[in-house]
Amino acid sequence: MLNLAMVIEDHAQKRPNREAVVFQNMRLTYGQLNAMACQVANGLVARGIQPGDKVALSCLNLPFFPIAYYGILKAGGVVVPLNVLLKPREIAYHLKDSDAKAYLCFEGTAELPLGQMGFAGFQEVDTCEHFFLMTANPAAPSPIEGAQTLGMLMHNQPPTCRTADRSPEDTAVILYTSGTTGFPKGAELSHSNMLLNAIVSRDLHAMDPTRDRNTVLIALPLFHSFGQTCQMNAGLYHGSTLVLVPRFDAAQVIDAMIKEKVNFFSGVPTMFWGLLNYAQQNQVDTAAIAEHLELCSSGGSAMPVEVLNAFEKTFNVKILEGYGLSETSPVATFNQLGLERKVGSIGLPVFATEVRIVDDQDQDVPVNEPGEILIRGHNIMKGYYKKPDATAEAMRGGWFHTGDIARRDEEGYIFIMDRVKDMILRGGFNVYPREIEEVMLTHPAVSMAAVIGVPHESLGEDVKAFVIRKPGVEVSEDELVAWCKENMASFKYPRTIEFRDDLPMSATGKILKRELRVAKEA
Repeated sequence: MLNLAMVIEDHAQKRPNREAVVFQNMRLTYGQLNAMACQVANGLVARGIQPGDKVALSCLNLPFFPIAYYGILKAGGVVVPLNVLLKPREIAYHLKDSDAKAYLCFEGTAELPLGQMGFAGFQEVDTCEHFFLMTANPAAPSPIEGAQTLGMLMHNQPPTCRTADRSPEDTAVILYTSGTTGFPKGAELSHSNMLLNAIVSRDLHAMDPTRDRNTVLIALPLFHSFGQTCQMNAGLYHGSTLVLVPRFDAAQVIDAMIKEKVNFFSGVPTMFWGLLNYAQQNQVDTAAIAEHLELCSSGGSAMPVEVLNAFEKTFNVKILEGYGLSETSPVATFNQLGLERKVGSIGLPVFATEVRIVDDQDQDVPVNEPGEILIRGHNIMKGYYKKPDATAEAMRGGWFHTGDIARRDEEGYIFIMDRVKDMILRGGFNVYPREIEEVMLTHPAVSMAAVIGVPHESLGEDVKAFVIRKPGVEVSEDELVAWCKENMASFKYPRTIEFRDDLPMSATGKILKRELRVAKEA
C-alpha cells in the first residue's frame, strides 16, 4: 500500500500543531490540513468517487489546493491539476480526455473568473458528474447557479478517514503537457513516481530536520510539476511550512520573504529576473531576506548566467539549477550539495536516474557534443493517458526522449543547449537560441532576450531577437546588431532585433516563444 497523501498524514500524527500552510493571515497546522482533506475525501466517496476515478482541480496557490489535492488522493482518486489560464473549450477537452468524474474549481477573481470558465467547460462534458466551486466563504450559497460548493461537499463530513489503499504503481496524478506540438497529453504519474521524487527533492535541498520551522515560499503554480513536487509534496513530506503566493508578483514575494523569514525559494529564471529588477529599482532590504534565505533552486528553463550571478550577489544566496519535465515527475538532474556546482549546468543525474545524450539514431555522442537528452529511472511516467502510440514514440528503447538538446562534459555535468523544436537551422548551420541569449545578456543595455528563427528565402531560417532594455539605458537596433556581430560567429548573430516592454509568458513564467513566432507570422 502506498498513497501520496501520506506526506501530510505522518506529520498530522506526530506534529499536529506545526504550521503546514500560510496564506496571508490564514495559517493551517498539519492537523487542520489533514482533517480538512479527510472531509473532502469523505464527501467525494459519499458522491460515488471510487479508487482510480479521475478528479480535476483548478486552483491558484491557495490553501484550497493542498486541501483538495490530498483529499482526492485520500479518497483513492487521481488528481488532474489544470492550468488556471485555460478557457472553457480547453477545460472541456481536459475533462473529457482524462475521464474526470468530478471537478473542483476555485471561484477566481474579477480578472480571472476561474469558476465561470470552469463551470462552462464542465457543462460541455456529459461524463463529468460533479462540479464543486471553492469559494472564499464556504458557508455562503454558490454564486453560480446550478453549481455546488466545496462547503457543501465537506458539510457534516467527519474530519477523520481511512486513506484508500493504493499500490505504488497506481496512478496518483495526471499532468498535462503544454500542447506545443498538438493537443495536450496527460502524463500518468504513479504514487511511487511522485513520492520518490518528492523525497529526492527534499534531499537535494538538504533542509535541516532538527529546526522547528523550515519555511518554503511557493510562487510557482501548484498545478505544475515543479511547484507541486519540488515544493508542496517535498515540503510537506519534510514537515516544512509552505508560504503560498497566488501568482508571482515580485513585491508580494519580497514582502512574504521578509515577513515569514523564508528559508527556501524555487522559481523559473524569469522569477529570479523579476525579483532582481524589483530589488534594484526599489529600496529593498536584501539583508533582511539574506538573513534567513539559505538556498534557491531554479528549473523550468535554462537560467541565464548573468541573471544568476547578479541575483546571488544581490541576495547573498546560492542558486542551484536542476532539470526535469512533467513526464519525469519532474526532477532528473540537479547541481547537488556537497559536489561541485558548475554555473550554467543542470548538474548530474539524481539518485537512481540515468541520463544519455544521443544523436538522431539514439547513439551516444562524444563528450561535449550536442545531442538529445534521454532519461530512465524511478521518475519516468507510466505513459501518456490513453495514448499508446505517443507513449511508444516517447519511450523508444526503454528511455524517455525529452526533445531537449544538451552536451555532457568530461566530469558528467550536463549543459542544456536548447529544445529540439527551438533550434534554428540557418543555411545548414545549427543555431541554438539559448547561446545567443546568454551572450546578449552581457550587453549593458540588455535586461532580457528571447531568440527565435524566422523564415528566410534562401537560408531557410534567419535569427531574430526580442529584447527588453534595462531602465534608463538606450541602444538602437543597428548598434545592438553590430555588437552581436562582433561577439558571435557570422552564422549566429541576429540580423533583426525588436525591442519590447515585456515578453509573453506562461502561467509558469516561461517565455512563450511560440507566441513570438505567431506574432511574427501574422
